[in-house]
Amino acid sequence: MMKDMIIKNMTFKVGQTLTVVGVIKSDPKRFAVDIGESEDRIALHFNPRFDDSKDINIIVCNSFDGGSWRQEQREKSFPFSPGKEFKIAIKFTPSEFVVTLPNGSTFCFPNRMGARKYSVIGFGRDARIRSIEIK
Repeated sequence: MMKDMIIKNMTFKVGQTLTVVGVIKSDPKRFAVDIGESEDRIALHFNPRFDDSKDINIIVCNSFDGGSWRQEQREKSFPFSPGKEFKIAIKFTPSEFVVTLPNGSTFCFPNRMGARKYSVIGFGRDARIRSIEIK
C-alpha cells in the first residue's frame, strides 16, 4: 500500500463515477488506485501489474481490512502500455464497483465493506496521475 498521492476527506458515494486519467511510466512494474474509508481500510485496490515478480500483464483487485488482504480477483484484460496515457472509470453501486478499462471492457468488483460512501483515494507506483473527476 505504497502511496505517492493520497486524497482525504473527499466524498465518493453510491451513484457516482470516479474517472482517472494518467500516464504509465516508461519502465513500469505496477500501479494502484485505492478507494476506501481510510488508508488501512481499502474497499477497492485496483492494481495493474506489468512485470512484478510472478505477475505479468494482469489486473489484480482486492480489499484490505483488519490488517490483512482478502481474496484477490484477477482480470486478464490488460489494456495498459508503458509510456501511454490511460483512462479508467469506476462506477460505485450499492453492491459493487464497475470498472471500465481504457479499451472499453468492464468488470465488477464487490463492495465488500458495504459502505455507501468512501472518503479516501490513493494512487501509487508507476503512473503519473493527470486528472481525477467524480460525477
